[in-house]
Amino acid sequence: MFTNTFTETFGIEHPIVCGGMTAVGTADLISAVANAGALGFLTALTQPTPEALVKEIARCRDLTDKPFGVNLTILPTIQPVPYDEYRDAIVDSGITIVETAGGNPQPHLPAFKAAGVKVIHKAVSVRHALKAQQLGVDAISIDGFECAGHPGEDDVPGLVLIPAAARALSIPIIASGGIATGAGLVAALALGASAVNMGTRFMATTEAPIHDNVKQQIVDNTERDSVIVFREFRNTARVARNSVSEEIVTISRRPGATFDDIAHLASGARGREQVYGNGDVEGGLWWAGQAQGLIHDIGSCEEVVGSIIADARQIISRALPDQLRG
Repeated sequence: MFTNTFTETFGIEHPIVCGGMTAVGTADLISAVANAGALGFLTALTQPTPEALVKEIARCRDLTDKPFGVNLTILPTIQPVPYDEYRDAIVDSGITIVETAGGNPQPHLPAFKAAGVKVIHKAVSVRHALKAQQLGVDAISIDGFECAGHPGEDDVPGLVLIPAAARALSIPIIASGGIATGAGLVAALALGASAVNMGTRFMATTEAPIHDNVKQQIVDNTERDSVIVFREFRNTARVARNSVSEEIVTISRRPGATFDDIAHLASGARGREQVYGNGDVEGGLWWAGQAQGLIHDIGSCEEVVGSIIADARQIISRALPDQLRG
């Protein structure tokens, strides 16, 4: 068993996190992550209303008696999002751990702190992490350039970003991006993190609420099968490589291109329906990181977490000490 500031602060058995994932972070997956001894986050905005989020939290509690949290991602949207109402739904439901991401969490911290909620903030740079620490968050999830989702504009990979953050921060760090194995966990701990966050790895589990075709595609893909999109619009994102994401890249590079030119291809609703729902891996944009190249099977969350912890223990207790002999 690994015990450190992360496991002790958040009351979790293993230093492994499944952060918020749009359309994937539902009770089906997050309860399984919790039952495996890791920390999972329901994705608040996957639920269409705050009332629906309350029901999803209750459904997750029916499936696990272990700790889990809720992700609240704060981003500019075409249609206004009632963030305050989602926050209140989280607090009123008795959730004690929240993951914030996207924009500045400051407007929501007083309410979370008053309710005794511990906050993990996702950051893509040391300067943003320092600001969040100054605001009073309890931990930082630091996203390297390898990660799926939005890695920021600095392009700093985890091998540099994790120790840079560890040197600057005094609160626990969760390493995110390119991690899917026990070796990745050991490396992150050696670099100064207290836990790891995995998204793509948890997508390729039996409990993930996405089509089996997508899970198999993750297994079949290599570390080269992700692509950076939206860079021209200062909203860099890493997604799975397919015909849609490659078309987005081609159109975006044209002189004078705007987001409107690729909006029909980038539609989240299209990705959720055609890819995650119908299993057409070429049917829309979908999220996956470079860790695809490290994922070689589809297992249950219990199997994935158990394997990672066992491999990490073996590396620390046997493989590494063997290199000190002689």
